[in-house]
Amino acid sequence: QPQTQPLLIELGTEELPPKALKSLSTAFTDKFVAALADAGLLTKDAEIKSYAAPRRLAIWISNVLETQADFSQTRKGPAVKAAYDENGEPSKAAQGFAKSCGVDVADLAREKTDKGEWLVFEQTVRGKAITECAQAALDTTIAQLPIPKRMRWGDKNAEFVRPVHWLLALYGKQVLKLTALELSAGNTSKGHRFHHPDAISIAHADDYEKALEAAYVIADYAARQSMIKARCHELAKQAGGEAILSVDLLDEVTALVEWPVPILGVFKATFLEIPREALIASMKDHQKYFHLVDAKGNLLPKFITVSNIESRAPEKVLSGNERVLNARLADAQFFWEQDKQQPLEHHQGRLENLLFHIKLGSMADKTRRLEQISEQYAKLIGADAKISKRAASLCKLDLLSNMVGEFASLQGTMGRYYAQLEGEDAAVSKAIEQHYWPKFAGDQLPDAKPALALALADRLDLLIGIFATGEKPSGVKDPYALRRAALGVIRILIENKLDLSIEHLTEIVINAYAKTPDVKVIPDQQTQSAVNQFILDRLRSYYTGQGFDIHAFNSVAATQTSRPYDFDLRLRAVVEFFGQYKSAATALAAANKRIANILRQNPSPADSYNQSLLKEDAELALANALQAAQKPAMAAFAAQQYTAGLTELAQLEQPVNTFFDEVRVIVDDQAMRDNRLGLLKQMRTLFLQVADISHLNVED
Repeated sequence: QPQTQPLLIELGTEELPPKALKSLSTAFTDKFVAALADAGLLTKDAEIKSYAAPRRLAIWISNVLETQADFSQTRKGPAVKAAYDENGEPSKAAQGFAKSCGVDVADLAREKTDKGEWLVFEQTVRGKAITECAQAALDTTIAQLPIPKRMRWGDKNAEFVRPVHWLLALYGKQVLKLTALELSAGNTSKGHRFHHPDAISIAHADDYEKALEAAYVIADYAARQSMIKARCHELAKQAGGEAILSVDLLDEVTALVEWPVPILGVFKATFLEIPREALIASMKDHQKYFHLVDAKGNLLPKFITVSNIESRAPEKVLSGNERVLNARLADAQFFWEQDKQQPLEHHQGRLENLLFHIKLGSMADKTRRLEQISEQYAKLIGADAKISKRAASLCKLDLLSNMVGEFASLQGTMGRYYAQLEGEDAAVSKAIEQHYWPKFAGDQLPDAKPALALALADRLDLLIGIFATGEKPSGVKDPYALRRAALGVIRILIENKLDLSIEHLTEIVINAYAKTPDVKVIPDQQTQSAVNQFILDRLRSYYTGQGFDIHAFNSVAATQTSRPYDFDLRLRAVVEFFGQYKSAATALAAANKRIANILRQNPSPADSYNQSLLKEDAELALANALQAAQKPAMAAFAAQQYTAGLTELAQLEQPVNTFFDEVRVIVDDQAMRDNRLGLLKQMRTLFLQVADISHLNVED
């Protein structure tokens, strides 16, 4: 039985970027485990545990083999007929091959194949030891970590996301002689920076978690997060409220502390007069505090901070946090009072000096475009055009307010507050805020039509403009978040059932740019086509993310419809059709695939057929069935009742099967052949009103 031991690797660093800690840890573990698995050192029952804390990335694996299994290796040499001359002496080819194998020609074996006999060299290769395999795995892992920008430190040439100070590598009790980032591995780690700054020795790979906990480090990310959640909920309950633990903030706080100590604090109740979003932004974005609400969802003048130390004077820690937060909120209160003294339109002239893009003019230019675009979009979706245009004229003005200058995440939100204070129509105020929705994947959509019109206008103006400058996304780089903007357009159209063409929407934007005098690049037809395709390309991720079958998606994509909501109706109809009429749908998909292949090899000269030329019973039956189904199916398709239309076509299953069983399409008689091709083409064209179901995987 091969020898196994647990393996522990730890990389000790300066504080890692908190927002990247989870992804770094996942990549560190996945890539290292994959490399060891490829090397054949992991047993089937191996357990894997990942550790991530502010100053460390670590991985523990149980039951790692000490060495790889030995394996046989056969090298193929020259053919025997080329390996010897007419006198039976080894040729240069044979001698060279033997030399490369480190043996004499006489030591080479022979192997017979269908193509002849060959010289071969057979040897048993001893498996590599854990040290060599772990070193290779560590080198590969560090090189492939998702680090956008690596740094150097001191006089070292090594590069990593943060300076690395120690490397720990244990195989059971044995220290593996590994190196990484100009460090040699040992059996020492470090505890908490303040509670236990001295180095700690780890005697065995299995002792890691307990040894670090004794040194005031909870190395397990998930365990640390559970501790934070439990204690925060406990403190909130004591305070008579509920702690709002948003996922992103909870992850960030977990990544900031090694020894979490949640503390409940309070701030002045008078600050509750400020918009709650500003208070929450100050606590969340600036201080990394969790806010509390009462049973009705009202904000409480309380917060929870998570300290990284267990202080001997916790009241001083609390006092310091309260003092800092109250000072922050006092600033917010000052900004709020200052902003209220000036109406939103007071900033209108200043938009001329706020740059949207060096080649696309100022934010004032963008605002004028948004007024034109949103007004036209409003008419398309049945919204109040005056409301949409008014909201467009005001929607970017809060960018010049003091509050948004301090809390960038409040753009739109503060615009709504200021518009409400100035007595603007409620729909205008709502559109100012909601035109930024959705802000991220899965976020809420605008819930009123004027806001929808403005949200579409803002995103499409951005997409057309940036594509015109030649700065479209490449690879993982997307500095203007154009993929998110395109996905937002798709979600707004589909989830609000707005049956609008992408071409029509982008054409309106192109025309608006043409009327902007300060634009240095004019979007053209090529820009429009590129943006149209870019938006429609996002449909794939939108639907695969919801679990739709990729073959069903491809069947609809083949029709090249540019109306996302119409695409949605078609896709759902195809899925429903296959669910309700599995036998017919499968047969018709196979038939469409066969027809597509026939027409590809034998293009039909006509789009239909001549009834008088149909002679055989099977082709007459198919033509009659097609004629009976065509009118009701086309009526259903015209009304976008695609499932009903496909249901009408289900009756073609038997006639199609019989046709292919009994009728030969490619016959010598040219007129008969063209007529049968025309019959098949008409049937295929009918299905293409919904989707090209030949793309469907009928075996699945």
